[in-house]
Amino acid sequence: MHSDPAWANAKDEELLKLRICDLGLRLEDTETGARALFLHEELSARGLRFKPKLYFGDEWFSPEGMLAISVPFYLAHPRLITLERKMMLEVEGGTPEHFQKLLRHEAGHCFDHGYGFSKSRKWRALFGSPDQEYSPDTYRPRPYSRSFVRHLENWYAQAHPDEDFAETFAVWLDPASDWRTEYRDWPVVLAKLEYVDELARETAEKEPLIDSSYLPCSAARMKTTLENYYSRRRKDQADQYPDFYDSDLKRLFPGSGDLAKREAGAAVYMRRNRKTIINSVSNWTGETKFTINALVRKLTKRCDELDLRLGSTEAQANLEVAAFLATLVTNYLFTGKFKRSV
Repeated sequence: MHSDPAWANAKDEELLKLRICDLGLRLEDTETGARALFLHEELSARGLRFKPKLYFGDEWFSPEGMLAISVPFYLAHPRLITLERKMMLEVEGGTPEHFQKLLRHEAGHCFDHGYGFSKSRKWRALFGSPDQEYSPDTYRPRPYSRSFVRHLENWYAQAHPDEDFAETFAVWLDPASDWRTEYRDWPVVLAKLEYVDELARETAEKEPLIDSSYLPCSAARMKTTLENYYSRRRKDQADQYPDFYDSDLKRLFPGSGDLAKREAGAAVYMRRNRKTIINSVSNWTGETKFTINALVRKLTKRCDELDLRLGSTEAQANLEVAAFLATLVTNYLFTGKFKRSV
């Protein structure tokens, strides 16, 4: 049993001053090390020989051309998980179930790295060209498509052919998955899963062609402080925070707090006019109603939290809110983000 490090009881402001490389994180001393063994057991149970090396890095990823998986360093200790949740509002891979899903996904990338399947014609016929532009933060998913497995959130298999393969592999690898039954009426997906099953049988006795001697973005070499690390991430993901739109919403809804919420509440107004607003913005921007609806729900919830009131007639508010949303959606179409951080 390993004792807690000295920083485990540090206050946030003290912990944030530490460099990541000085945290002294060792995979074998953590629960993550045990979970790596679970992944290796799942791979062996499927007859696969490759065993990805896990290490602590700055985020979830499998380095190009390597049999390695970077696990975010903040998952190494409960104290770091607590800080991550406070700074970023959520913890990617923070539950055992989600952690294992992400591991299986990254193992799918390693499977291709080790054997070079994506160079073959059949791979490209099923998944598409891996040379496509890679923009996993700005892809526009089709929620009702039956051409992709459903594994990670946000229909991530649709982000890029490489992600489609990794997601398909993850579903195939999951011991609890009855994929032949679940996807029996999805012929495109079933063909992809059958192909992964075929690849597994073909490589059962083959060693992968690469090693993982150098581990990029390793936490052990990261000299940045936790404070700088989170400052960068929060800036990159600013539009995900509840208060990001506050100044805009307060300008849209400047009504006095003395006005009755039932008649003049901004959130009440947004819910009452939701369909009209969504239809109008979708018509003028060409964006799907699904995407606009998600944004409207987010802004409506924030109006409720800020207890905002209408400061004009509903007709005037309709024009201003539709113009505001159209601006956000147009920016999203070109940049993948609804609004620039400032």
